Amino acid sequence: MDAEGPQALCDLCLAKVCCSLDALCSRRADGSMCLSCVPLFPQEMADQLLLKMATNGILNDTTVRIFQNCKELRLRRASIRCCPVSAVAFRLALCPHRLQELDASWVSGGGLTGANIISGLASNPECRSSVQRLTLSGLQLDLGSGPGFSSLRGLRMLNLAHTDLTDAALEDICTLPQLESLDISSSAVSKLTALLDCKNTLRSLMAHQLRQLDMSPARLLFVLSQLHALRYLDFSYDHFTVDDGDGKEGDETVRQLLEGSPQVLPSLVSLDISGRKGVTEAAVRAFVEARAGLLFLGLLATGASSLDILSSLKNLKVTGEANESQVCEALRRYRDRECFIREALVHLYNLITDIDKPRPDMLQLVLSGMQSHPSSLNVHLVASACVFNLTTQDLAENMPVSLISSTVSQLLYAMKTFPNHHQVQKNCLLALCSDYILQDVPFDKYLAATLVINWLSSHEDPTLQRMAVAVISILVAKLSTEETAQLGKDVFIMKQLLAIVQQKAMVGVVDSTLKFALSALWNLTDEMPNAARNFIECQGLELYEEVLESYYTEPSVQQKVLGLLNNIAEVEVLQANLMEEDLLEHILSLLKDSQVEVGVRYFAGGILAHLASRPEVWSLGEELRSTILEQLHASIMTWTQLEREMVSYRSFHPFGPLLQTCQPSGVQLWAVWAIHLVCSQNTPHYSSMLDREGVTELLKALAAHPQTHRDIKGLSDSILRMVDRHPGPLNNQTRPQNS
Repeated sequence: MDAEGPQALCDLCLAKVCCSLDALCSRRADGSMCLSCVPLFPQEMADQLLLKMATNGILNDTTVRIFQNCKELRLRRASIRCCPVSAVAFRLALCPHRLQELDASWVSGGGLTGANIISGLASNPECRSSVQRLTLSGLQLDLGSGPGFSSLRGLRMLNLAHTDLTDAALEDICTLPQLESLDISSSAVSKLTALLDCKNTLRSLMAHQLRQLDMSPARLLFVLSQLHALRYLDFSYDHFTVDDGDGKEGDETVRQLLEGSPQVLPSLVSLDISGRKGVTEAAVRAFVEARAGLLFLGLLATGASSLDILSSLKNLKVTGEANESQVCEALRRYRDRECFIREALVHLYNLITDIDKPRPDMLQLVLSGMQSHPSSLNVHLVASACVFNLTTQDLAENMPVSLISSTVSQLLYAMKTFPNHHQVQKNCLLALCSDYILQDVPFDKYLAATLVINWLSSHEDPTLQRMAVAVISILVAKLSTEETAQLGKDVFIMKQLLAIVQQKAMVGVVDSTLKFALSALWNLTDEMPNAARNFIECQGLELYEEVLESYYTEPSVQQKVLGLLNNIAEVEVLQANLMEEDLLEHILSLLKDSQVEVGVRYFAGGILAHLASRPEVWSLGEELRSTILEQLHASIMTWTQLEREMVSYRSFHPFGPLLQTCQPSGVQLWAVWAIHLVCSQNTPHYSSMLDREGVTELLKALAAHPQTHRDIKGLSDSILRMVDRHPGPLNNQTRPQNS
C-alpha cells in the first residue's frame, strides 16, 4: 500500500478469477472455456470481469466464451478493446446479451470487422434497440450489403475514428433518430452534408484530422451552422505530419467561424481547433467574449493561447502552450493523439527544466502519454527527458511508489523498443541513475541490468559510462540468486565489465567507473560458480593480478579485487586456478602488513584460508602453506572490528568446510571472525541463516571441542550469544551489496 491506498477488494477478487481461469473452467469440444460452477454475478460485476480480462490481456476466442449461454454472467457494458476476438466468438459470446454499450476499438488478429459487429448485434432483436453506445475506432468497417448502422435504432453515441467510413455510410448513420454523439476523426469521409439529417439531435461532433474532406469553406460553415443542438465540436488538425497545403479549407472555415456571428452554433460550450493555422488572437478574443457559456477551447499549436482573457475566465479550460495549466490540459485531453501529445510534451519539458517540487500529477500525465503511444519514437524521446526532470534528485522519493515503479517499467520498455536511438537510451539511463529508484523502487531489475549492459557495449562517453556501470553495480546486488546465476552465465556481460576494468587499468585511473565495475563483478561471482568460471575463461584472473600489483596503495580497489578472488577461492573445483606462488606470496604480504587496511587484510585472509583448508588441492610448497596458516592466526588477532558494512553473504555454505574441528586454527579463526563480523553488523539478517544452514551447530561443536584454540572459542561464544539475543526473521531474503 502506498499513497493511493490499498487496492479495492473487488479488483483483487476479479484479478484472482482471471489468473485462476484454467482451474475454474472446463473445455468444450472446440477447446473454448466454460465456467464449471459459477454463482449469479451482480450485473455490473459481469461487466467488470470482462473488462478485467481485456485489460489483463487474457481475453481471446477461447476465454471470451465463458460468457456464452451463461445466465449468471449478464453483460450490459462490454469491452473487448485491443483483444484478438474473431467474428464467430463475438457472435456466440456477446451478441446474445442485451448490450447497452460495446467498445470494440482496435480489435486485432481475429479478423473482426465493423460489418461483423453490426450484423451480430442486429441478429439479436433486443440489441437493435438496447445498444446506445458503440465504439469501433481503428477497425476495418468493410460495410457491404448487410445491415447498416441504422439497424441499431437505439444508438446515441457512435465512435468511428480511424476507420474507412465512407460518405454513403455516414448518410446511413445520420438517419438514426436518437444520435447525439458522433466521432468520425481520421476517417475517409469527404462530405459532411449528411449531418444536416441529424441537426436537431447531434450534440457532439468529433471531426479531428479529416484528411480527405472536400468541401468549400462556405459550404462547410453552412453545414456546421445548421447543427442547432451542437454543444461540442472538435475540428482540430495535425499539420505536423502533412504538407502545408492539406487542411487549408478547414483552416479557413475555422477562421470564418471565429470571426462570424455569435448566432452560428449558439449552444456551443466546447470548441477544439488545435493545430489550425491562421488563427488570430483577435478572432479568439471576439469568439470567447461572445460566448459566456464556453467551457473548453482547444488552441494547442495555433499560436493564439497567450491571451489574458483565457486565464481570467475561471470556468474555461484551455489547451495550449502559454502556461502549465494549458499544457497539462493538453496532455489530459489528447492522450490518443500522438501529434498533440508530442507537442505538449515539448512545452512541458521547457516548463520543468528547473522544477524543485515533486509533481506526481505531471509524471502521471507523461506516463499516460508514453503508454498510449508505445511505438512512437517521437513521444518517448521527449517523454523520457521529462521523466528525468520530474524524478531527478529527491523528487521521486516524494511520489507514490507505484507511480515511480510504472514509470521505470515504461523507461525499460523504451530502452528495449528503441535500442539504437542514442538520445532515448541516454534519457532513460539518466532517469535510472537514482539511488532511491535503484534501491527502493520495485521493477524488473534483471531486464534493466541486461538493457544497460547492452547499451554500454556500444557507447564510450565517460560520463554516461560511469552512470551505466554504477547502475549495473547496484542492480546486480539486487537480483535474486536465480537471476544473478542467469546473468553470470552470459559471457558477453562478463567481457563488457572486464573491458571497463582493463580500460581504466591501462592508464592507471582510479575513479568511480572502475570501482563500480569491480563491485559489479564481485557481486556477479558471489556464490556463482558458473560466473566465476566465466571470469577465469575471459582472462579475468590475469587482469586482476595486474590490478592487484598496480593499485598497491589503493585499498578500495584492492578490497574489491580480493573480494572477487575470495569468491573464486570458495569454489573447490576452481581453487587450482589460484595456485600461483607469486600471487599467493603477494596476497600473504598484504595479510601480514599492519599498515594495510583491515578490510584488505580480511579478504586476503579469506583467500588463503580457503586454499590452505584443502591440503589435497595444495600444489605449492608445504613451507608456504605452513607460513600462511601461522600468519592467518597471528594477523587476525590484531584486527579491529570494522565500523562499516563492507561485505555480505548470500549464505554461510562456504564456511562449513572451514569450521570443521580438523581444520588448522588459522582457517577456523578466519571463518569465525568473518561470521562474527557480519552478525555484529546485521544480526537480524544473519541469525536465522545460521540456524537454517546448520552453522550454529558447527559453532557449538567447535566451542566444545577440547583442541579448539581459546581465541576461536571466545568468538564462537560471542556469536551464539548475539544470535540468542537477536533471533532473525524466518524468511529474510534481502541482503546488502558488496560495495
